[in-house]
Amino acid sequence: MSVTTNLARILVLSLNLYALCARAASDEPRPKPENTVGVHLPEPVAPQKFDHAPKFWITDVIDRSGNPQPMQVLKSRGGMFLDRQPTVIVREALQESLKSGDLLASDASSADLEIRVYLFHFGLAEGSGLDFFGKVEFSAVVKNPKTGETAEVKATGTSIAKGAARKKNMQKNVQEDLEDSLKDATRNFLRGQQLKEAVMLLFKNTDATSVSNAKP
Repeated sequence: MSVTTNLARILVLSLNLYALCARAASDEPRPKPENTVGVHLPEPVAPQKFDHAPKFWITDVIDRSGNPQPMQVLKSRGGMFLDRQPTVIVREALQESLKSGDLLASDASSADLEIRVYLFHFGLAEGSGLDFFGKVEFSAVVKNPKTGETAEVKATGTSIAKGAARKKNMQKNVQEDLEDSLKDATRNFLRGQQLKEAVMLLFKNTDATSVSNAKP
């Protein structure tokens, strides 16, 4: 078999592979107005009450989902996309809710406790059949900047599964699912026992440090 024949076959295979890749790329869903949703809390979540209310500051929200396309929450049925990064949406929800309870510091330097959020899931999870439900999952490291002590607080939120068979209802259902799960996760974080215990622990250590520093 001649070298020319081998080169010709290699060229044909390369062209076919290129065509397949191009076709796959063209089939990938792309964001459009009809398949993009804006997710916001309908209203802030009221935080729990603390005996000695601290001021919180959110230092960062980091995506740990491993999703190369975090703004794409659904790939099938033409795709469904977020209008903003999930990390931005979660930060906004937490900040607005803390502010509603007068627990948000005006800046980092005035904060009693710092919060660093690691976002593991923001999107849809599969239900039975054609149903899907929203799911938001994150872990937060709460830190006392004066002592360096930290405590971990986990939160997960889900929504009730909705059918998505009807195309015209899909955009509305996805938005409602994500907003319900975002509200649920925010509520579980701000009203949960884990945050209460973290605040008690970190403030207790602050009091001990203050007493120690006051001694001659």
